[in-house]
Amino acid sequence: MAEFKIADSGKADSSRGLVALTGATGFVGQRLQSRLLESGYRVRALVRPGSPRAGQLLAGCEAIAVRLDDTAGLRDALADVSALVYCAGSVRGRVTDDFRAANVDGVQQVAEALHRHPQSPPLLLVSSLAASRPHVSDYALSKHEGERVLHARPELPWTIIRPPALYGPGDQEMLPLLRWLRRGIAPVTGPLDQRLSLLHVDDFADAVQRWLLVSARCRQQTYALDDGTPGGYDWPAMGRAVAGRTVRLLPIPASVLRSAGAINSLLSLALGYAPMLTAGKVRELQQADWLGDNRAFEAATGWRPRIDLATGAQRLFAPVPRE
Repeated sequence: MAEFKIADSGKADSSRGLVALTGATGFVGQRLQSRLLESGYRVRALVRPGSPRAGQLLAGCEAIAVRLDDTAGLRDALADVSALVYCAGSVRGRVTDDFRAANVDGVQQVAEALHRHPQSPPLLLVSSLAASRPHVSDYALSKHEGERVLHARPELPWTIIRPPALYGPGDQEMLPLLRWLRRGIAPVTGPLDQRLSLLHVDDFADAVQRWLLVSARCRQQTYALDDGTPGGYDWPAMGRAVAGRTVRLLPIPASVLRSAGAINSLLSLALGYAPMLTAGKVRELQQADWLGDNRAFEAATGWRPRIDLATGAQRLFAPVPRE
């Protein structure tokens, strides 16, 4: 069963409601914690029992130790919530089953728990642009199947958001690339004319907050977001935005990436770790585009992104003031 622990009373406004959050200790989840608490919501984080990252929860965030496969525990944890933001997810693995626990099975379990809720509070699933192309990778397939779980539950007031690549303070995935671009030289893992949408994590947190206010307008809809840059960025444009000048780009041949992915998969099998670079990940990197489009979400919620890549990079690399 679920174990309850309150980190601190905080400054939450009970009239805003109680938002349950999975994946609260990750890069995106931590920013969502902060934004929701700042906005007056009470936040209940569902964390894995014994998780060493539970100490990263912010003061004012209520922690519940419960596994995503614990049906009874989830029902207890969600019994009195006014909304659930499902931000848990697996991005590393060799085969589809490595991604299923968080990306598919966990969605199924919380959907069942909310189905038994007397008022069926709204559920926001944080998915991925990859879900639109399930054939590309095991990760993409798992995200697609997680969305299908909700499509099979028409009785629930769910919404799906597919963010593009997210970056900002605390990010570890995009940061190495942005640092290289900032230096004026960077390896390119996709076609030079590849088009990519990006989104600053603060804008994403704003989008989630806006959804909470008007979730009824978004019932059973799927939205793909971006930072408002039409057609996204190609690699030269990303370089100019991050470095403020033309950047020297060094394309990595697809054959080299595929070989590296194959070797990494074999090593992960031998050494027992979950790999990031696999054959599927290489196919993701080599896609001609990964693009969002804000128009439908803006029309439904009134949300608009405020931070383009140039602004986001400037904030990310701004010198820290000395005390």
